[in-house]
Amino acid sequence: MAEIKDPENTILLELKSGTVTIELLPEIAPLHVERMKELARAGAYDGVVFHRVIDGFMAQTGDVEHGNSSKENFNLRRAGTGGSDLPDLKQEFSGIPHDRGTIGAARSQNPNSANSQFFINFNDNHFLNRQYTVYGRVIEGMEHVDKITRGEPPADPDTMISMKVAADAAS
Repeated sequence: MAEIKDPENTILLELKSGTVTIELLPEIAPLHVERMKELARAGAYDGVVFHRVIDGFMAQTGDVEHGNSSKENFNLRRAGTGGSDLPDLKQEFSGIPHDRGTIGAARSQNPNSANSQFFINFNDNHFLNRQYTVYGRVIEGMEHVDKITRGEPPADPDTMISMKVAADAAS
């Protein structure tokens, strides 16, 4: 098991094949890190689908408004069109490269439109560098990310079973 150096800034993402441990980078992107932790602590990511999964590129999820497959009004065609009820975030671009396993903030054309959606890079995607906020990296469990069902959207999408801040899960 990966050593968790900072439980307050580590995310435990439960997928159907196992746990993905994500180290957050508060010194690089404090606003994005706080948003992910706030939504994780509220349980907002639990049950949300991976709505855009492109082989060799990335797996995108995090639409807490329209992407929760356990909600009565869930419509897969709407997944990916929403965010959360919190305001959009100002971009926090940095020199951290979009390497395999890094977490990036999904957004519209507006660089300051990231909200709750994020993606996990399957490969080094350096063409995204300094255009999307990097705010975390997978430190264990990338093999589980690699198993996420592909599609835009996938016919039978995988979900985030649960997402927790490691500091809260250590009980």
